[in-house]
Amino acid sequence: MPMLTIDDFNLYYEVHGTGTPIVFAHGVGGNHASWFNQIPIFAKGYQVIVYDHRGFGNSKDSQGGPGRSRFVEDLKDLMDYLAIEKAALVAQSMGGGTCTGFTVRYPQRVSALVLAGSVVGINLPETIALRHAEARKALEDLPQLGRSFGQMLRNDPVRSHLVALIASFNVDSDGSIVNRETLPGSFGMGATAAELAATGVPILFIVGSDDRVTPPDVVLGAHNLIPGSKYLEVPDSGHSAFFEYPEIFNKALLEFFAEVRIGRKEQGATARK
Repeated sequence: MPMLTIDDFNLYYEVHGTGTPIVFAHGVGGNHASWFNQIPIFAKGYQVIVYDHRGFGNSKDSQGGPGRSRFVEDLKDLMDYLAIEKAALVAQSMGGGTCTGFTVRYPQRVSALVLAGSVVGINLPETIALRHAEARKALEDLPQLGRSFGQMLRNDPVRSHLVALIASFNVDSDGSIVNRETLPGSFGMGATAAELAATGVPILFIVGSDDRVTPPDVVLGAHNLIPGSKYLEVPDSGHSAFFEYPEIFNKALLEFFAEVRIGRKEQGATARK
């Protein structure tokens, strides 16, 4: 398995295709396998990098490891190792904290940022932050996957089971499934919308119309605070539009990348595999 060793920790990654680099960063209920609807599509004209955050999938963290506190620097270490100077970042939910933090810290290395069902890592005004906290509190008695499903997945037992299988590989050192309550560390103070806007990085927000974890009005509030950012609401989708409606999600990304001139024919760095 391709691994990047960082001190005593091994980070799992995969590289598919060649061209302009795109890094996909998963959420709490996922890992590198979550992007199976995206990898074959984008690998046709881009260099696609997927990986397991520290503590997820094949990236087994040590007992008492830093968890989220190291996510941004883990991404930097991975891009350095793969000799990627600049990449588009596509993040879902928790992955938004990684990619937002990376964008603010290293804006020269980010060609575009896509935040799917995520405002993680953005310090929002009190009214929006309170609305987000209330939405999450209303779901706290539900299991991780129960919070995330939209109407389509709730009515599709086969695909719902697939989501559960993917999440089952996120096993903590004590044998329990990793979730946002048990994952150690934090993303820190985060960045204001003004700081994110000041990077000049093109940003696209994507959210499902039925997303109960990060409701559309919360995401729209973040979008309205960042001049020039784009916003797309996917009808009937829950927290995982990339999985629930991959055709819509993929088309939106391809159009956004074309708009900000991240073309398929540009040649990115050659990565180690």
